[in-house]
Amino acid sequence: MLNRFCKKPLYEVTRTLAKVATGAEKAELVIRNAKLVNVCTAEIQEGMDVAVSEGRIALVGNAAHCIGENTKVIDAKGQYIAPGFMDAHIHVESAMVTVSEYARAVVPHGTTGIFMDPHEICNVCGKDGVRFMIEDAKGARLKAMSNAPSCVPAVAGFEDTGSSIDSEDIREMMSWEGIMGLGEMMSFPSVVNADERIHAELAETLKSDNIITGHYSVPETGPGLNAYIASGVRCCHESTRAEDLLEKMRRGMYALMRYGSAWHDMPVIIRAILDNHIDDRFACLISDDTHPDTLIQDGHLDHILRCAIKEGLDPIKAIQYVTINPATCFRMDHEMGSIAPGKCADIVFFRDLQDIRITRTIIDGDVVAEEGRMTVDIKKQEFPAFVRNTMHVGEEITAASFSIAAPAKWSESGAEKEENSGRIRTRVIEIIPNKVGNYERFLDLPVKNGFVEADPEQDVMKMAVFERHHETGTKGAGFVKGFGFRKGAMAQTVSHDAHNLLVAGTNDEDMALAANTLIACGGGMCAVQDGKVLALVPLPVAGLMSDKPVEEVAEQIRMLDDGWKKMGCSINSPYMTMALIPLACLPEIRLTNRGLVDCRSFSFTELFPG
Repeated sequence: MLNRFCKKPLYEVTRTLAKVATGAEKAELVIRNAKLVNVCTAEIQEGMDVAVSEGRIALVGNAAHCIGENTKVIDAKGQYIAPGFMDAHIHVESAMVTVSEYARAVVPHGTTGIFMDPHEICNVCGKDGVRFMIEDAKGARLKAMSNAPSCVPAVAGFEDTGSSIDSEDIREMMSWEGIMGLGEMMSFPSVVNADERIHAELAETLKSDNIITGHYSVPETGPGLNAYIASGVRCCHESTRAEDLLEKMRRGMYALMRYGSAWHDMPVIIRAILDNHIDDRFACLISDDTHPDTLIQDGHLDHILRCAIKEGLDPIKAIQYVTINPATCFRMDHEMGSIAPGKCADIVFFRDLQDIRITRTIIDGDVVAEEGRMTVDIKKQEFPAFVRNTMHVGEEITAASFSIAAPAKWSESGAEKEENSGRIRTRVIEIIPNKVGNYERFLDLPVKNGFVEADPEQDVMKMAVFERHHETGTKGAGFVKGFGFRKGAMAQTVSHDAHNLLVAGTNDEDMALAANTLIACGGGMCAVQDGKVLALVPLPVAGLMSDKPVEEVAEQIRMLDDGWKKMGCSINSPYMTMALIPLACLPEIRLTNRGLVDCRSFSFTELFPG
């Protein structure tokens, strides 16, 4: 695969690199006296030099003969150097900033490349949204390699999105500069059941000689998993059990271990490797979704590396999981992922192998960050109108918009019939903190004057999803358990993957205020209590991303987190857990703008059973 993400292609500079390696021509940059983390052989080599020209590595070893009067020399002074870190699966939109701001946050932490799946903005703005992300990345000084979104909508027929993607769109996008493969194939039932429409998308990707990235979220490792992999899917980040990870690797699938702001699967699933002592060439560490406050406070892949090492993973292996392994997964290991002659000069420096803290980042031979700060400017993109004007809700939202009438026939338990009150058995979504899955529960909820209400005593909130792209006026209603709200409401347009307007709360008035606050500001997230807005994160770019600096967005997220806590919620990254409630490709039960979806049978289900 031709690499379009380095300063110059290898075929243009082979003569120069050969001359520099022999000393006939002097290097532009030489790194001296480093401890090289050699990911090719899984060893540490002491006292190593690296010579660089034309953005690529010419020599690894003793580079004294490569130094001339114009050569920039960096004395590593015994620091470790490793290949630049690469995230094999990331949704930049989840950081709530654009690619250029995302780069400013992660590059100082050693991230030099990402394989992004911009299906969030694609669900809102279609292919033009994907182009916007690719264009924004060009000035970011980060190798933002993109996959073409595959499942838009995520599960056809169960939600309404701002756009849709089919095989003809995939054929077109595969020809775009910057596209590396197909984004996560979430409609795994369609793959397994040989759906013609979905397999046409796979075919267009394979015909273009690109790779297919996966999303196989069910605990089934027999015929279904085999069918999924046999269809060309190369990697998967949805393992939540160690046995799932192990079986995927045994079948030749790259297993991407997720550790983001909300999803902490890695400590559980890494046991498949640590306990079985298997060859781990198919293992990668990824973030999937990381919030701006996490990036500012903890870091990116460097943070995930530290967490994996604390779990008992050998540090050199951990570094392989974010360098040569993802490069090989995307068939880019001939260009990236190792410090070796001919490869792109993407290099990070750090002092402690057990506690990796990046001190310098080099991309294509240029020092781009030192001691936690960018040392080069990042070009910011203008925001076109089509990514700014995306709130098109088809109805005026009032407190009455959240009324849920009890069915005509329902059993009363100690009810006062004349007031049409009592309790009713209701299907409720229960979240699992730090996990993408949820549980279907059946609880008795209060009925007052013929309407079913939230029940804070049982930790149950009312919830609604409004279509916000085409003014259809469609709305789904339900109940959710597990957030700990005692009072108040929240709303967000970050609601995967259709990103409709999601509202939850303990009372209808606060829910209406939360919803209308976001409609007024172009989308985002907010918390409301007792008729007052406690916190607001405006996300005017597609209702997903801010046009502000990442530090400012991180502070807004901190205030939002404080607001949630004031309302009673104490779970980690609650807004991310809330955002997955409408995602109808994850078990067990979800709520979209069309209603409750049973994600085990992929069918609509009733709010009130029986």
